[in-house]
Amino acid sequence: MQRKLIYIVFLTIFLTSGSVKIYSQELPNNGTSFPPKKETSTTEINANDLVKVVDSSQGDTATTKKPLLEGKIKRKAVDFEKLDQKKKIITLYNKAEVYYQDMELKSGIIVIDYEKNEVYAGRIKDSTGKYTQLPVFKQGNNVVEPDSIRFNLKTKKALVWNSRTEQGEFRVKAEITKKENDSVYFMKKARFTTSTDVDNPEYYFVADKVKFVPGKKVVVGFTNMVIADVPTPLALPFAFFPMTEKARSGLIIPSYNDSNTRGFSLQNGGYYFALSDHYDLAVLGDYFTNGSYALRFESSYAKRYKFSGNFNVRFENIIQSERGYPDYSRANNYNIQWTHTKDGKSNPNSRFSASVNLGSSKFFRQSLNQVNIGSTLNNSFNSTISYSKTFNSVPQVNLTLAATHTQNTNTEQINMTLPTLQLSVDRIFPFAPKDGIKKGFFKNINLQYNLRGENRIATYDSLFFKPQMFRDAKVGFQHSVPLSTNFKIFKYFSASTAVNYNEVWYLKTIKRTYDPTANQVVDTDVQGFDAFRTYSFSAGLGTTVYGTFNFGENKKIKAIRHVMRPNITYSYTPSFEKYYDTYDPDGSGTMLKEYSRFEGGIFGAPGKNMSNNIGFNLSNTFEAKVTDKDSTKLEPKKVMLLNNLNFSTSYDITADSLRWSPLRVSGGTQIFKQKMNINFAATLDPYAINNSGQRIDTWNIDNGGSLFRMTSANMTLNYTFSSKDTEGKEKKNTQGERNGGREDDLFGTNTDLSDRRQSQFAEDDEGKENAVSEFFKYNLPFDLTLAYSLTYSNNRREQEIVGNSVMISMNTDITPKWKIGVSTGYDFVQKGVTFTQLRFERDLLSWRMDFNWVPFGDNAYWGFFIGIKSGVLSDIKWDKRSLPDRTLR
Repeated sequence: MQRKLIYIVFLTIFLTSGSVKIYSQELPNNGTSFPPKKETSTTEINANDLVKVVDSSQGDTATTKKPLLEGKIKRKAVDFEKLDQKKKIITLYNKAEVYYQDMELKSGIIVIDYEKNEVYAGRIKDSTGKYTQLPVFKQGNNVVEPDSIRFNLKTKKALVWNSRTEQGEFRVKAEITKKENDSVYFMKKARFTTSTDVDNPEYYFVADKVKFVPGKKVVVGFTNMVIADVPTPLALPFAFFPMTEKARSGLIIPSYNDSNTRGFSLQNGGYYFALSDHYDLAVLGDYFTNGSYALRFESSYAKRYKFSGNFNVRFENIIQSERGYPDYSRANNYNIQWTHTKDGKSNPNSRFSASVNLGSSKFFRQSLNQVNIGSTLNNSFNSTISYSKTFNSVPQVNLTLAATHTQNTNTEQINMTLPTLQLSVDRIFPFAPKDGIKKGFFKNINLQYNLRGENRIATYDSLFFKPQMFRDAKVGFQHSVPLSTNFKIFKYFSASTAVNYNEVWYLKTIKRTYDPTANQVVDTDVQGFDAFRTYSFSAGLGTTVYGTFNFGENKKIKAIRHVMRPNITYSYTPSFEKYYDTYDPDGSGTMLKEYSRFEGGIFGAPGKNMSNNIGFNLSNTFEAKVTDKDSTKLEPKKVMLLNNLNFSTSYDITADSLRWSPLRVSGGTQIFKQKMNINFAATLDPYAINNSGQRIDTWNIDNGGSLFRMTSANMTLNYTFSSKDTEGKEKKNTQGERNGGREDDLFGTNTDLSDRRQSQFAEDDEGKENAVSEFFKYNLPFDLTLAYSLTYSNNRREQEIVGNSVMISMNTDITPKWKIGVSTGYDFVQKGVTFTQLRFERDLLSWRMDFNWVPFGDNAYWGFFIGIKSGVLSDIKWDKRSLPDRTLR
């Protein structure tokens, strides 16, 4: 509104001058007005014609002034455009419109009094007596919709009745608005709300006196909160609301809570720093009366077309009970998260990305401010920071530097690489022609060069980033040069051969000796460069066989197509005994054992035994053609019966016994419109076992058994179903996955206690407008996720079901505004209910209310929240919860 009325000033001057110039010679002297027009009247005037109107009584004494406006202005009205020279008034009636540059004014009636220097725009009545065509003034992205406007051209002051405007997330309506100048407005009986319907909001703040600076701030006197037109006891003697599209620094109000083991608390309070348009920082903290406290630093950054990311650091000093009591304990936990994404368009040949989640292994299990069951039950953290660059040479060279981190939260073991270097040179075809197809054995001969170097660290939580962690680091480099080719045999068989050369460099090896003092074998580190070299040969032969079984055109199942892909491989690796030494295991000198000084290295040690294997693999797919239910379809419908059915085994030529490896069978399919995934696998051993459970060189069928002995089997089933077609739009718990949990909600939804405004359910805006008027949907929207797992073990004839569990998660709308959800499961082996979570949520338009409940288990808790969705008023809420009273271990 701050600049809109200024354009009305220019508009009024133009309409006054321009209209008089056009009609002054045509109107009779008695001032008779124009008769109403039925067609739409449109006038277009060039700014060059906007000169001062010359009065006929003054002759040629008038002086010409410069044009008042730049460009062209258009105006129109459906009923009439009327000029009254006696009263000096111009009237546009019914759908009056005025356009100038990026400004437009629409209203039922627009009246311009060029004697009093005033302009008026207001509503008109329709045939039923209802006011319609409220004034709408647009300039750029700003819109003002009052009942009427009165503006003085000379003083540039204005009165606006029932003005409606949007400033950021706020919607403002005032009975009377007085404009003092271009940047200050005073309002009387103003309403402020984030509701979409400013005329009938479900809640609002009402103030008798308001000072409004558009785009900057609103300062109000006594303010009262009204819910459903009922005044509440919530009131403020004065208030300040920032009105800006840019982020502003400010306090973050904490929430109050209590805990049985830590006392009363203030949580999630702090300060938000709006540092710039590209990055920000929020500093948050918690404090408990027993001395526990937490600090969190959260920052987001972005630069358009360059990169974006966020960085979170959390530290918690957790005290349980009181000092002197037997259950007193104390723990310091931390967690660091960093996500960085580089826009690929900024530099296609250079890429940098980061996904970091590391910290104390017990952070999510003991956190004061996280209820993330998926992260609690998960037992690993993973991090990757990588930089890669492509050199567009011939051949092309790719370079990658990466740092990785893997952490087991149960064992508290940490494995890191700081860094990992990978360098690869693209394939080179030395015998291929420069132009033409590479065909045949010689033309397809190609070679590559790959280099991988690692500085690998294995440590524990207690030693993380301490000197011992770096002393135990292992460094190694692996060079590999694969030389391969492929060609056709008898037209239908594809053959391939490869020779692989590997060279490994270590900066530290071992020397194994017997220590008579300790009476044990010890390994001593030997510092210095050492290397070993290995090579191997492999070959493969495969083909594809197609088969179709036709059942007839009149059958429901017209045909079944079977595709087989048999493949035979051969691999040979010689013995590298020269890299092996001997040691005396007991100091007697009567028995020597062999070892390799490269044992324990990053890339392992060279093999002592020769390997000479033949591998067999057969993959199958089955597809059916069935009659489509849609009679208009001319072609039969294709249905996948089995996506894959694989058989694999191998035969060791040089082994003296047990030459055949177990037969591995695996397969999978998708049914119910590819919403249910079924995967299965089994291991079949042709050899028998003795009484101690060890494999013996006797066929199982010769030992009184069947042809194969099933040693293990497993089956998994995953089913995702929704009442709506959500193919390709899977619901994902992105925050839970980032914290180390699952991407689905089988372990419940993630609850970040620092911000409860987000819904627990997947947002779906489709049909919301229609749902408001419905009391109950006959078509209940819902989504269902089901996971089932079965594992069988028979390695030693135990014939046990070692795993048998089902997990389910379901969300549904019982009314247009009520949502409920449940995540639960059952373990049939342990005979108990797995993690269970119940979710309830009510959409209150501008507000949201939810209840989250875990009724039993180590993570039992409940939480209730009701608050305003808008971030501007996020501190207006009631958040009550009972966190798990976790025991620090």
